[in-house]
Formats: sequence, structure tokens, C-alpha cells
Amino acid sequence: MSASASISKTIYLGPFVHSISLTKLDICETGAVGVDENGIIAFVEKELDLEAVQEKHSWQDATPIHLSGNAFLFPGFIDTHTHAPQHPNNGLFGKTTLLNWLKTYTFPMELSFKDLKHAETVYRNFVSRTLSHGTTTAAYYATIHVPATNLLADICLARGQRALIGRVCMNSDLSPEDYRDASVSQSVADSKASIDYIRSIDPKGSIVRPVVTPRFAPSCTTECLTEIGKLAKDEDAFIQTHISENKNEIELVKELFPSSKSYTDVYDTHNLLTPKTILAHAIHLSIEERKTILARGSSLSHCPCSNTAITSGCAPIRELLDEGHTIGLGTDVSGGFHPSILENVRHAIWTSRHLALQSSLGDKAKLSTEEALYLATRGGAAVVGLSEKVGGFDVGKEFDAQLIDLGSVEAGGNNDGHFEAGPVDIFGQESWLEKVEKWVYAGDDRNTTAVWVSGRLVHKTRRYVGAQANGVVTS
Repeated sequence: MSASASISKTIYLGPFVHSISLTKLDICETGAVGVDENGIIAFVEKELDLEAVQEKHSWQDATPIHLSGNAFLFPGFIDTHTHAPQHPNNGLFGKTTLLNWLKTYTFPMELSFKDLKHAETVYRNFVSRTLSHGTTTAAYYATIHVPATNLLADICLARGQRALIGRVCMNSDLSPEDYRDASVSQSVADSKASIDYIRSIDPKGSIVRPVVTPRFAPSCTTECLTEIGKLAKDEDAFIQTHISENKNEIELVKELFPSSKSYTDVYDTHNLLTPKTILAHAIHLSIEERKTILARGSSLSHCPCSNTAITSGCAPIRELLDEGHTIGLGTDVSGGFHPSILENVRHAIWTSRHLALQSSLGDKAKLSTEEALYLATRGGAAVVGLSEKVGGFDVGKEFDAQLIDLGSVEAGGNNDGHFEAGPVDIFGQESWLEKVEKWVYAGDDRNTTAVWVSGRLVHKTRRYVGAQANGVVTS
């Protein structure tokens, strides 16, 4: 689906669910969401039938789409940290921790993206895969290769998935000789080339935007970090990098930057902490580092699946939220083993419960279902600078949404061993809150039957098409 494809006025009638605060979900069982020709939410109504909605807003010419059964609308997920070229390595981390894992799996895979045909195969698959899991926006790390990075931007624009696209900067001896920037000037020039290209194909940044991407402090010399900081400022661009992911990594930072007070100080003294900076992981930050990040207005990406998979640690998200940090969720493929933000929603909850069991905070460490869903939507929107545009079903926001269909055991689904409706079993006695909770803790991409970005249908399944034909979701 091209990002420029036309749409018509549409009224979505049926249940919708979204976060209205960090701790509160709005669950509307009988709602109407009106989306105009520009993909903007024109109105949101409750307890009104189609004729009443059409009459109130003079929208008799709009296309109605009726949801039925256990289907509901939910905002699109926002992945604030993932590595698109690492998709083929999903699930491959063995017994390694971060630094060994990079050398064993990551760098060899990313080097292969000098082959554009290979890059196209992986990137097309990964964008399709993330859309199928309801991810309408993603902050992507690419590789050092300009052509492949630009290709990822082309694919996201063509499919209509919002994306921050970053050519990775890495020039230190930590990286293999055949997979690093040849010089600081080359790192800056290649990054500028990708920035210029991405802005040329989407001048307004409606779908794709560039993001300056120093991989992480150990991958860059101090001169490179300085020049990359200048580039980000000159281009008024977002910045994404890693911080305090692994204890061995933190010790390496101390060795490589002995004059810096901390990992955070490395970025701060190179002017890389800004209100447009996304810091992934942030597991082992000191209190002083947290204060600095908060003072600079930088945001955090919590990657619970990855943090567990490569034995990095448990980020104290409840504490960080209480301190006022802006936080979203990231899949961190392929440190994370799964491209689904929903998977990371539940792992964020599990991680917080492990902290509750193991730390002096006790239950104060726990994240609720509502809080984790907020991080996946409105929290993520704030991290990537889109809080005014997406994250919820508010009038004036763009319609980035996923249709979740849980099916029904009572209606004959999931009774014959095929389970086309997915892994969630709904028996009929559940409240709508309980249905949402069942989806959060057991759902997967089989429940995501359609996805829209700015009102445009960018992903649909055979179940969605079949439902339209059978009048379950119908115009």
C-alpha cells in the first residue's frame, strides 16, 4: 500500500480501546470513530448508532465499517528501538552476552547488507512482519551502508509504515576492519547522505524521517561522537543510541572514555543528549545519570525481551516513570527474540514482577497491564516525537490503528483444532476488560487482522477479507 494512496471518509462502529493516561484504559464497547479523507480522526462518539452519528456530523456520504463479535480497535504499536538488518538472526543468541554476541552474530550479518538484493529481501520481510504485529511506527537501526539504508526508507514509505531510519555510525577498533566507517569524515558524510535522501523522498517527514545513529559509545571514537553531535544539531535530527545495557559494556566505556564521569556523561559531553535523543536499555543507570537524562529531556526505550535474552538485566521502569522519564517499548531485534511489541508488553510486566520479587521495592516495582499498554502506544509516541499525531483515538490525531479480533469459542471458533482465530479463547462470560487482558497475555499476530496508518489500510489478513465478505466487518 503506497503512502500516497487515497482514502475516503470512514466511520468505524464498534468497540475501541486506548490509553487515556498512564494508569487508565478507555474501553468503549459501542463507539464510533470518524476518519476523514486525510486520515485524521474527525470525531469520537459513544453510545450512538450509525444514523445518529451520520446525522450529527453530516457524514451520510462516509463509508461505515461495522465491528462485531469480539473485535475491537486498538492504537498501532510504536517500536522505539529495533535493528532491521538483524531480523534473520531472531532467536540466535546462544549463551552469549552483549559484546560476544555482537562479534558472533550481529556484525557478520550486518556486513552482508552491502549486497542490496539481500538487503531488500530482509527489509521487505521485516517491514511486513512488523506491520503484521500491529507496529505502525518503528525506530530502525540500519547498517553503515548508505544504499541499503536508503532502501529501507523506500520500503517503509511504499508500505506506509512510519519510521525513523538511521545509518549506523561506527569507526572504532571495536568493530571489524571490514565493517566500520573508514574515517570520521566518511561517517559524517555518509550519514548526511542518508539524511538528505530520506528527506528528499518524504520532505514533510509524514512517514519516514532520518535519525542520526551512533551505534553506542564503544563503537565510536570521541572525535566521531563530537562530529555526529554537530551533524544532529545542524540537521535538527533525532538521535538514537544505546546506553547502560550490560555491565561489561559499562566497564568498557570506562576504559575507553577515562575522562568521563559515566556512560551518560560520555554522551552529554559530546552534545548527544537532547530532547530528540532516544536511549535504548538504560538498565544500570546511577541516580546522577538519571537526573542528567531527565534534565536534557532525552527519552528511554525499554527492551525487556532483549534485556533478558542476552542476560543484560532488569530495567527499573516503575522507578524511572515515577521520576518523570519519557519511556516507550522496543523489540531490539535481534537481541530481542521477537518482532512483536505485544510480546514486549507482557515481558515488561514480567520483568517488573521479577524486580518486585528480588528488590527492596517490592510491589512498588510492578507495572500494570494498563501501564505497559501506555508505554506501547502513547509512551512510544512521545519517545519518537509523535505524541501530537498518534498514540490514541483523540480527535485531531491521525488514525494509526489495528483491528484485534479474538474470535469466539461459543460461536464455533477454536473448537476443531485449527485455531484460526489465534491463541485467545473467549467463552462469552468475559467482560471487555477481561478480553483485553486475555489478548495482552496470550494474543499474537493472528489476532491482528488489519492495520491502518493515517487512515490507510497497510496490512490485512485473509480473516479480515473473509469477514468483510461474510458481513462480520462490512460496509
